Amino acid sequence: MAYVSIPKDLNTVKTKVLLNLTKRQLVCFGCGAAIGVPLFFLTKAHTGVSTAAICMILVMLPFFLLAMDLDVDVARLKLMRANHQSQQYRLEDNLLRKFPEQIDAAKSMIAGLELDIQTLAAHPHPEDGFAGMEVKGDNLTDKDNAGAALLEACKEVEGLESVPVGSYRGFQMALTLENFGRDYILTLKGQMSHRVELGRDARGNLVRIDNALNAMPERVTSQKAYLDNLYAQVKEAKAALGKPFPQEEELRTKSARLAELNAELNIDDKTPMERLAGDNDAAAKSTRPSVLQKLRFALPEQPSLKPKQKEMEAAL
Repeated sequence: MAYVSIPKDLNTVKTKVLLNLTKRQLVCFGCGAAIGVPLFFLTKAHTGVSTAAICMILVMLPFFLLAMDLDVDVARLKLMRANHQSQQYRLEDNLLRKFPEQIDAAKSMIAGLELDIQTLAAHPHPEDGFAGMEVKGDNLTDKDNAGAALLEACKEVEGLESVPVGSYRGFQMALTLENFGRDYILTLKGQMSHRVELGRDARGNLVRIDNALNAMPERVTSQKAYLDNLYAQVKEAKAALGKPFPQEEELRTKSARLAELNAELNIDDKTPMERLAGDNDAAAKSTRPSVLQKLRFALPEQPSLKPKQKEMEAAL
C-alpha cells in the first residue's frame, strides 16, 4: 500500500508553471507571440505601425482566446453552480423554518386584530359624545379634561420603561418616552398593541388615538394580503427546490475539454500530487531493504578455532 503525505500548506502544490499561468496558457501565448511579433515587424514598414499592430492583434487573438476563454467559462459556470446550490439551501431553510414562522405570526396578528375590533365595537362613542377615558383612576367624560389629564400623565414618564396611565374603550393605556426623550408614545393594549405618538394638543391626541383604533380593519386587510403572499412564496419555493443546475451539462463538457487540453500538454508529466506520491514511494523503497536482496548475500563463515582452543577441547 502506498502512503501519500499531504503537505500542511496546500499552496505549495500548484498547477501554475510560470507567471501564474498554466502550461497550456504559456504555450498558447508563446505561439501567438511567435507568429504575431514577427508579423508586426515585417508589415510595419509597408503598412504603418497602426495597421501592423492591428494585424498582430488579430493574428494573436485566437491564441489568447484559446488560452483564456475556456478557463473563464469553466470558472464562471462553477461560480453559477455554487450560487445555485446556495440558493437551494436557502430555499430549504425558508421552507423548514422561515416561512412557517412568518405564517404563524401573520395568523396570530390577524386573529388578535379581529378580537380587538370586536372589543372596540363593544365600546363605541355615543352619538355626538365621548366614550370617556380613565386616567390615573379618574373617569373623565369630557374630552378637554381627558386630553389635559393625558398630557399631565406624560410628565411622570422618564424613559423607555412603560408607565400605566389608565384605559380607553376597552384597551389598557401605557406611556413611554422614546427617540432620545423627544417623543411620547401611547400604547393601547388589547390582544395586540396599538401605538400612538402624542402631540401637545389635548383634543388632537384623542383624535390620533381614535384614528389608530379605527385603522385596525385596514391592518387586517394588509395582513391577509401579506399571508397570501407568503403562501405564494411557499408554493414557488417548493417548485424550485430540488431543481438541478441548468448548465450542469455545459459545465461537464467544458471541464472535460479543459482537462483534455491540459492533459495533452502534460502527457509526459505527472500532476503535483502524483509526483509527490512517486517521490514518497521511491524514498520508502530506498530506505526499506528488500528480502530478496538479503538472500543474495551468503552468510559469513564461522572463524576457525585457534590451536590452543583445540588442545583444550581435546583435554576435556
